[in-house]
Amino acid sequence: MYYVYLIRNEKKEVYIGYTTDLWKRLEDHNKGNTVSTRGHQWELIYYEAYKYEAYKAEEDARRREKSLKRSGAARKYLYRKSKKQHESTSVNGVKCRVMACLL
Repeated sequence: MYYVYLIRNEKKEVYIGYTTDLWKRLEDHNKGNTVSTRGHQWELIYYEAYKYEAYKAEEDARRREKSLKRSGAARKYLYRKSKKQHESTSVNGVKCRVMACLL
């Protein structure tokens, strides 16, 4: 699967990305292995999962990530939605408040 995700740090800054291994990627962000997010602790606040269907899943995930990064309206919609509906949990010791969407 491919995942498009939003993470938030202690300063309430949000980072948007996509990956094939969501939990490993979140761990990389928190360990400082990613230059653009180094120096902060990140919490997963939203993700969308795209099923592997030939080559289409990666293309769809990348397109969605770009859309979220470019469109203020799309981000605002997700922020409002994620504040209303979320589930607190911990996965592999990583704190998460997640609202998921399987596509």
